[in-house]
Amino acid sequence: MPGSPYTDLDRPPLSAARLSRALTAPQGPWRRLDLRTETGSTNADAVAAARAGEPEGLVVVAERQTAGRGRRGRVWQSPARAGIATSVLLRPGEAVADRGWPPAPPTGYGWLPLLAGVALVEAVVRLAELEARLKWPNDLLVGDAKCAGILAEAVPGPSPAQPPAIVLGVGLNVTLREDELPENPTGLPATSLQLAGAVATDRDPLLRALLRSLADWYDRWRNAGGDAVASGLRDAYLASCATVDRRVRVLLPDGGELTGLATGVDADGQLVVDTGAGERRLAAGDVLHLR
Repeated sequence: MPGSPYTDLDRPPLSAARLSRALTAPQGPWRRLDLRTETGSTNADAVAAARAGEPEGLVVVAERQTAGRGRRGRVWQSPARAGIATSVLLRPGEAVADRGWPPAPPTGYGWLPLLAGVALVEAVVRLAELEARLKWPNDLLVGDAKCAGILAEAVPGPSPAQPPAIVLGVGLNVTLREDELPENPTGLPATSLQLAGAVATDRDPLLRALLRSLADWYDRWRNAGGDAVASGLRDAYLASCATVDRRVRVLLPDGGELTGLATGVDADGQLVVDTGAGERRLAAGDVLHLR
């Protein structure tokens, strides 16, 4: 049947009922799962929900995005059911008494996209059995090619006294073919799990593994009061980071750039770069690995 989600047997549809049973309370760590056949952007949907007062724990998943976004307004989209497009709504500045979570300080929020990266690496390594690394701050690399991106957005509270919500979005190329890969304006080639030789490309277990790992790391980070060092998050990130100890060129948000040796990631999640003329700590920027 034309238009049926079953016409491409390599790309079966996800089941909202099965995913909800596995991932939402009382069996799972999330509060509500919203699976959409098509949407403009899962991040935009989660941001709208945050502004409407949705509590923490919403997961939005789309079979197809028509206006997915990456950093600097770049497009991140793929054919229907060829990848994972998901966003989660977090409210780290709110205490959660029944979990024993104190409010996390806003100074630690920069670790949340890095936390999502660690969760994504765990899922891909365990299920796809590929060697995956992270390029600071938001790309998943398989070999020297980009396989996924992460976008974090802060949503201001209704008053200045209320902490912002954070939306974390993940876009993972799963079964994209060569002619379906997106172009990357920074020159980094794209790939998919299937093209990279993954042993498993079933999106259902991949999505479950990603969301469970993300929830587990978020729980550790919240229990540590938003401290990436005490929670073990910083060590886990550094163990998966391909940027540290590499020469890099960084395109800065203000249009400038710098070149140097990436020497580490500090306690606030900033990339530390030795430019030869001094040390710079960067909270944002597009990183290009130099040979």
